[in-house]
Amino acid sequence: MLIRKAVFPVAGLGTRFLPATKASAKEILPVVDKPLVQYAVKEAIAAGAEEMVFITSHTKNSIMDHFDRDYELESVLREDGKEELLAAVHDVLPEGISCVYIRQSEQKGLGHAIRCALPAVGDQDFSIILADDLIANGFQPVMAQMHRVYQQFGTSVIAVQRVPESETHKYGIVQVREIEAGVSEIENIVEKPDPSEAPSNLAVVGRYILTPRIFRLLDKTGVGAGGEIQLTDAIRTLMTEQTVLAYEFDGTRYDCGNKLGYLQANVEMGLRHDEIGDDFRDYLKKFAATLD
Repeated sequence: MLIRKAVFPVAGLGTRFLPATKASAKEILPVVDKPLVQYAVKEAIAAGAEEMVFITSHTKNSIMDHFDRDYELESVLREDGKEELLAAVHDVLPEGISCVYIRQSEQKGLGHAIRCALPAVGDQDFSIILADDLIANGFQPVMAQMHRVYQQFGTSVIAVQRVPESETHKYGIVQVREIEAGVSEIENIVEKPDPSEAPSNLAVVGRYILTPRIFRLLDKTGVGAGGEIQLTDAIRTLMTEQTVLAYEFDGTRYDCGNKLGYLQANVEMGLRHDEIGDDFRDYLKKFAATLD
């Protein structure tokens, strides 16, 4: 009952951050001193994943470069006695962790991106992490929390969060029946409904544990909202065959797919950073005083 493979859909163009993402992947944008995708990979590893499956495009070589070894850099750091920095470089991809890269030839939506992972995932249950949903400050990493639920119930688990009713049109929204505190069975799921038609304000965020049955259902899933193949539509079909759970996680989510959420993540993660947190807090206090 261990989830060994984690899928990262990273083929998007990142147009909201142009021109910063013109030559580099959105997922490489740093939050303080680590790129978004590294936070996502560390979360997957904390939940027991050993193989990272990246669904990429021809514009995402920077992700491959980040997780590759740079022997010249390591040699320079070693010769200069910069052991702390050398350890940080090694920590990017710990020993025993492997990466697989699969190109998504066309941008057809999240469902299509996940279907591309079949050759690497096969018939195993697997996790999905959307790197631009950065989640921190929980009692343990979110995917580890979800893995506990998965082990208890032995079925698919989706992370959810309550959002303002006015924002339901931005998310997949679920209708649920509570099983225990924080864990519910999903009875309905709707992609980006108008607030007047939303079944609740429980929104799906970028963390999933799914069974491999989802791949066959994605094969049969047509174009949905936004003219794309929606993972939500395949999950709705999966619910007719298997129990799918919603899990209200413990932690703070930063929507780093937009500029405001990304800036909020940098500020709040910076305040908690071991090296610069105290100095950064002093700076912000002084800067805030100049705004009065």
